[in-house]
Amino acid sequence: MKLRRAFRVWQRHAKVYTKLYLSSLTLNFVEPILYLTAMGLGIGAFVESVDGVPYINFIAPGIVAYSSMFAASAECTYGTFVRMNFQKTFDAILATPVNLTDLVMGEMLWGATKSALYGTVIIGAIAAMGLVDSWLVLAAIPVLFVSGLLFSALAVIFTALVPGIDYFNYYFTLVITPMFLFAGVFFPLHNLPPIVEKIAFFTPLYHLVNITRAMANGMGTAPWEILWFAVATLAIMPLPFYLMKRRIYRQD
Repeated sequence: MKLRRAFRVWQRHAKVYTKLYLSSLTLNFVEPILYLTAMGLGIGAFVESVDGVPYINFIAPGIVAYSSMFAASAECTYGTFVRMNFQKTFDAILATPVNLTDLVMGEMLWGATKSALYGTVIIGAIAAMGLVDSWLVLAAIPVLFVSGLLFSALAVIFTALVPGIDYFNYYFTLVITPMFLFAGVFFPLHNLPPIVEKIAFFTPLYHLVNITRAMANGMGTAPWEILWFAVATLAIMPLPFYLMKRRIYRQD
């Protein structure tokens, strides 16, 4: 793999995105803000604070993490599948000096970029709403990119395995939604049975929520949370390359 060629794939996706960014950014911005408003003001009317933090301030950093996860996951499932199967963009790219490894890396880099982009947009929104206590939250942006790389890798793995686009419903219903509900976005997990928190420990969104929440509150984050992402990303990174190669070569 050559990063220069992977960057060319990223550059191609970025150029296409400049034609569509307004509608895409608006749709990805509205849903998290609706969650924040409905849950923060609705449940917040009954729950004044969590661990000494006003409820809407408690969930706001979690919404940043969720938005980041969803952006990378959607891009590297539906987006990658459409480019591979329907638009035949993969065929066109592979007719150039870019090889399949470069292409897969470019896909994941673009997914990570969208993860950081949408997370940053939500950070700006919650800051404008007065829900951020520290400028340290800006330090979460590079973390959003790294976590986006992990979410993108997981999405590409599933994309390489599914026989059709309808099967992504399983990924979002059985993987993304449980992470969203049980990663500590809306409530602390220490009040649930211990097994829930133990399972959540092995999910990336749980750690991303902890990081964004700590930084938004100006407390910094534990180094091992960052280390978890580094180790998990390195451990899982070979799989999307292997599985995508197997799928493409089988199709050929």
